[in-house]
Amino acid sequence: MSRKKALKGKGSSKSPKASPCKDSGKSGKCLAPAPSNGVVHPSRPSISSSGEFYDIAFKVMLVGDSGVGKTCLLVRFKDGAFLAGSFISTVGIDFRNKVMNIDTIKVKLQIWDTAGQERFRSVTHAYYRDAHALLLLYDVTNKGSFDHIRIQVCEKQSEAQDDVVVMLLGNKADATHTRVVKKEEGEKLAKEFGVPFMETSARSGLNVELAFTAAARELKHRSTKEPEESKFQLQDYVDREMRTASCCYA
Repeated sequence: MSRKKALKGKGSSKSPKASPCKDSGKSGKCLAPAPSNGVVHPSRPSISSSGEFYDIAFKVMLVGDSGVGKTCLLVRFKDGAFLAGSFISTVGIDFRNKVMNIDTIKVKLQIWDTAGQERFRSVTHAYYRDAHALLLLYDVTNKGSFDHIRIQVCEKQSEAQDDVVVMLLGNKADATHTRVVKKEEGEKLAKEFGVPFMETSARSGLNVELAFTAAARELKHRSTKEPEESKFQLQDYVDREMRTASCCYA
């Protein structure tokens, strides 16, 4: 399998159909959407100064109301840092890349951070069509963001690919004193929709790495699975890793 260089940086766009665009000065070059199966073809290399190589690439979207912590979760995963204090909400859509080692395969996740405001909904919906994974976020301190998950699932069913990977994340789990959505409520909703669930915290880093790793493993398995290979069980993997983490912190 040919290994290609990964794009580094942060960029934004208003159309998923746009061709590779010029550098804005603050970010790397924009990428055209990855093929639907996630495989990067040798005849179409991605070139950047990052020096990172990858075997396959996938597009992951963070979806949720404004203020649920999508940008903070992305920054924690990409840079290992927490955006403390107030900051400007995402306008339209933004993205960052990260290359992960999954078994013997280098998987590049192109992670899109969508704006949660109503006025940007038509823009973000356009990006659903070629997403390989959707991470649906709500804020455990905001009941409204939890209630809106149902709407977002309905949107996913009408806009996204049928085989898109979906996970439900209850963010800001560290806010124990202001929590209004119980963990059991999130588990119940995830079970209703048949998707994996976990609570996360961009502040503490709780389950942030696990959320993206689980999605990457599922996508990698689908892309490289041999006929005789058993199916990767995403929910079982999440449950097992969370039990292991609980034992370590006990």
